[in-house]
Amino acid sequence: MPDTPPLRGTSPSPRDQTNFAAPGDRLIRAGALVFFVGALATLVTVAPLFLDATPFPSYMFGLSMLMGVGFLIAGAGVLRSAAAGRRQARGER
Repeated sequence: MPDTPPLRGTSPSPRDQTNFAAPGDRLIRAGALVFFVGALATLVTVAPLFLDATPFPSYMFGLSMLMGVGFLIAGAGVLRSAAAGRRQARGER
């Protein structure tokens, strides 16, 4: 069956769009990125403890807190996406 364009006045379905992004997707991606930067900072901060090396300065411990910040950002994205899904299921826009 050939692909036909949608009728005038109808919106395409998500499967017709190749780069469809839900309302919370950007927050989830940003949160994941911040989380992984924080995880890397945590590994770098903890490594000298196991390698008998000089510990890093205390600001590295602050960078480790990015794990929690990233988790909160991603959680906000999940909640926003869920709220948009509920609105769409109810038929609101």
